[in-house]
Amino acid sequence: MTKMTQLEAARAGKITEEMKRAAQAERMDAEELRRRVAAGRIVICRNTVHDIAPLAIGEGCRVKVNANIGTSEDVNSLEEELEKARIAVRYGADAVMDLSTGGDLELTRKKIMKAAPVAIGTVPIYQAIVQVVREMGKSFAEMTADEIFGAIERQVKSGVDFITVHCGVNRHLLDGLKDRPRLMGIVSRGGSITARWMAHNNAENPLYEQFDRLLDIARAHDCVLSLGDGLRPGALADATDHAQIEELITLGKLTERARAKGVQVMIEGPGHVPLHQVAANMQIQKALCNGAPFYVLGPLVTDVAPGYDHITSAIGGALAAMSGADFLCYVTPAEHLSLPTVDDVKEGVVASRIAAHAADIAKGWPGAADWDREMSCARRKLDWKRQEELALDPEKVRRYRDRRGPKADTETCSMCGDLCAVKNFNDAEEKLKGR
Repeated sequence: MTKMTQLEAARAGKITEEMKRAAQAERMDAEELRRRVAAGRIVICRNTVHDIAPLAIGEGCRVKVNANIGTSEDVNSLEEELEKARIAVRYGADAVMDLSTGGDLELTRKKIMKAAPVAIGTVPIYQAIVQVVREMGKSFAEMTADEIFGAIERQVKSGVDFITVHCGVNRHLLDGLKDRPRLMGIVSRGGSITARWMAHNNAENPLYEQFDRLLDIARAHDCVLSLGDGLRPGALADATDHAQIEELITLGKLTERARAKGVQVMIEGPGHVPLHQVAANMQIQKALCNGAPFYVLGPLVTDVAPGYDHITSAIGGALAAMSGADFLCYVTPAEHLSLPTVDDVKEGVVASRIAAHAADIAKGWPGAADWDREMSCARRKLDWKRQEELALDPEKVRRYRDRRGPKADTETCSMCGDLCAVKNFNDAEEKLKGR
């Protein structure tokens, strides 16, 4: 008999060691965390064969950040991807997804898991496609359901903590796109792969049709299912449309089936969403999916900023997280343009961390505002060393300070010099005290 999953243990009234550790990290009472796990409102990412600290995602938890990395057919440097993994963790990513499609996928995933001691996610259908086309010499349409599930099982057994599976892309939803066409169609890579396979074979999505088979694989190692948003909007014009909402309804039903089998689930969300629709999108997901943790890409609040999409996503991410999103997938400056570099990964992680932390303050997560208060105290004291230590990116702080050359360690910054407001008020306050 397989060991109980975290969800099954929580429903049985048991506080597992993983729950205790997660509760401590989240500054939450362990019994309260157990109740939320039992209700499916918190998931604990930790595959039974992956030795990492358990990662709690969901209601009442600190907003988490994920970094996507991985090789491609065009750019295939394992060492660069490993450096991206290390940089992502260094700057605060709580999880890393390996989306590799080039090179030795098994070796790449194994090395990334070693380089990044955090929760690891994947999209297994990428590996299924690569093995069928590149290694077996078959055409895309010849991929079988068994080959798809085989890739999923190999990745889950290897220790992956959560997998994105596009179970909601079914024939009914694809038929609906013919009647209600979109500006950008399907922009999810996994969603488009699934749709193309279904069209080639005139068949139902195996992950939807054989959902119970997927649940059995996930349950065996307590791997969290991240139900992918195959129909997420890829343009503001497609946001909150019929296809997106109908897929959410489908994912809500699948969520209940997964919970009934003891499998933990989170839901993935948009995508490109105008600012005034972000909060509503979070509320709709929570209602349709019965409070399941929400994992969002961005959202990006404008389509016109290629090269700066880490900023557009941070704007949307902060509002989304404040309104109920639990897990932010970073977006880098390279989004829509190229595979991100190491520097792009750093910029993406920092931008998402800013968004997540801003939301934690707004939601009153215990201790979130303490960090900011400590930084303000260091600024009041003109304590530049402490400011550097407290910063999200200490190296950047030091680099900007060093612009002053020999004056880098002076009391004030180069913008105000002796006209520094803080310095002048501190001097005034001392004189007022002496009266």
